[in-house]
Amino acid sequence: MDAYHELETTFRRHSALRAAASMLQWDNSTMMPENSGDARGEQLAALSEVSHEMITHPKLADLFAKAESQISTLDDWQQANLREMKRAWHHQTAVPAELVSALTKACHESELFWRKARKENNFKAFLPYQEKVLSLVRESAEAKAAAMNLSPYDALLDQYDPGTTSVAIDTIFDDLAIFLPDFISKVIDKQSKEPAPLELHGPFPAATQKALGKTMMQKLGFDFTRGRLDESAHPFCGGVPGDVRLTTRYNEEDFLSGFFGVMHETGHALYEMGLPAKWRNQPVGEARGMAFHESQSLLSEMQLSISLDFLEYATPLMREAFGQTLNISGAEWSSENIYKTMTRVQPSLIRVDADEATYPAHVILRYRLEKQMIAGTLAVKDLPDAWRSGMQQLLGITPDSDSNGCMQDVHWPDGAFGYFPTYTLGAMIAAQLMDSIKNSIPDLGAQIRKGNFQQLSEWLGKNIHSQGSRFSSPDLLKHATGKNLDSAVYKKHLKNRYLA
Repeated sequence: MDAYHELETTFRRHSALRAAASMLQWDNSTMMPENSGDARGEQLAALSEVSHEMITHPKLADLFAKAESQISTLDDWQQANLREMKRAWHHQTAVPAELVSALTKACHESELFWRKARKENNFKAFLPYQEKVLSLVRESAEAKAAAMNLSPYDALLDQYDPGTTSVAIDTIFDDLAIFLPDFISKVIDKQSKEPAPLELHGPFPAATQKALGKTMMQKLGFDFTRGRLDESAHPFCGGVPGDVRLTTRYNEEDFLSGFFGVMHETGHALYEMGLPAKWRNQPVGEARGMAFHESQSLLSEMQLSISLDFLEYATPLMREAFGQTLNISGAEWSSENIYKTMTRVQPSLIRVDADEATYPAHVILRYRLEKQMIAGTLAVKDLPDAWRSGMQQLLGITPDSDSNGCMQDVHWPDGAFGYFPTYTLGAMIAAQLMDSIKNSIPDLGAQIRKGNFQQLSEWLGKNIHSQGSRFSSPDLLKHATGKNLDSAVYKKHLKNRYLA
């Protein structure tokens, strides 16, 4: 076996171990018994150690050297795969196995305690768990930074969105931070002069919500023979391309949050299901970073589902689902009213429930705070005050508790520093992709109103999903839309939806 194919074999096995860990983590968040956390932590730590040892074996350096000397014999996909394997190898070899194991275990313990502490609004009790995770994340980031000639925070960013730098994000986010306050103010002023949306009154049984969500998932192309929908404290999409696991949460007084949460996670799931089957279990067959992953969820949720075209199709299905137990004959059950409800702009405390216009401010706040924590200029004990100050500055509101403030997200308890920027980068990519899709499919709106999503799915499959990690992120966006990331397209989308 030549060097390149021996590397493929190693990474195929590595992928299988990561897939097993993903399933254990899914179970941890959905079905695992309450007091089984210690055993699960040991299992995940052991898998992370074995995975790390496999990728950092001394023989790989020689295999990479030999494979690169024979690169002219590889086709384009194989060359891209070699590039992605080497990037993963650089990340893994920079960090010692004992640190990988310690971080995995600390994150698992932290997440489990976070669930309890958030319910009890007990940041003081959670503080040592978060401090331990941050310390280990910083140690890992510094090791990767030294090995990859990056800043510590950029080394973390590279885990989630390869090639993205904090300098580039600063430029984009500083521009948005200037644009958003005036834009939000104009939208709120405009909407204050219009009739408020009519309230939808429940209760909305969770079982009915789940059935409705599954119906829409199938309409969009989700294959339930290769995946499932469950519930968790924090919605997510996990698993592997051949077995995709997504979750949501249900509020029986507000079915819209759960419904659009399902639409969001379905975008993630369809991306995973559409990745190139030929390259499954190889780095080049994986999604092209989390900014693109978020672009797919936000295209499904914000660009598609929260649109009048989609709601003209979906609202009758909502009425049919809840009409068995509720009076759904009123004007509040019109597609126009649901659209007004979902596009109502009002600064709020919870990121996952934020409207589209204010959401970027939530991300900018988290990005700025986590950069300071990684740099060591913000201590975890000072996070609540920094959070309250930032919320007041960016959105003009102040949290009434830490549960509604700095403890609301699972990302930092789980060690995912460097992830948050991908949400807004993904929103910008989603707007640019939808702009190109509409140019390519002139009657897209009419198709959506009829519940026909085939051409939309085919476009995404051809231009994004099937490409895996063949291209860099900038090249993939240019391949799909013909141009680099353009914040003007995103601003145009916001202005057209909220101020036109």
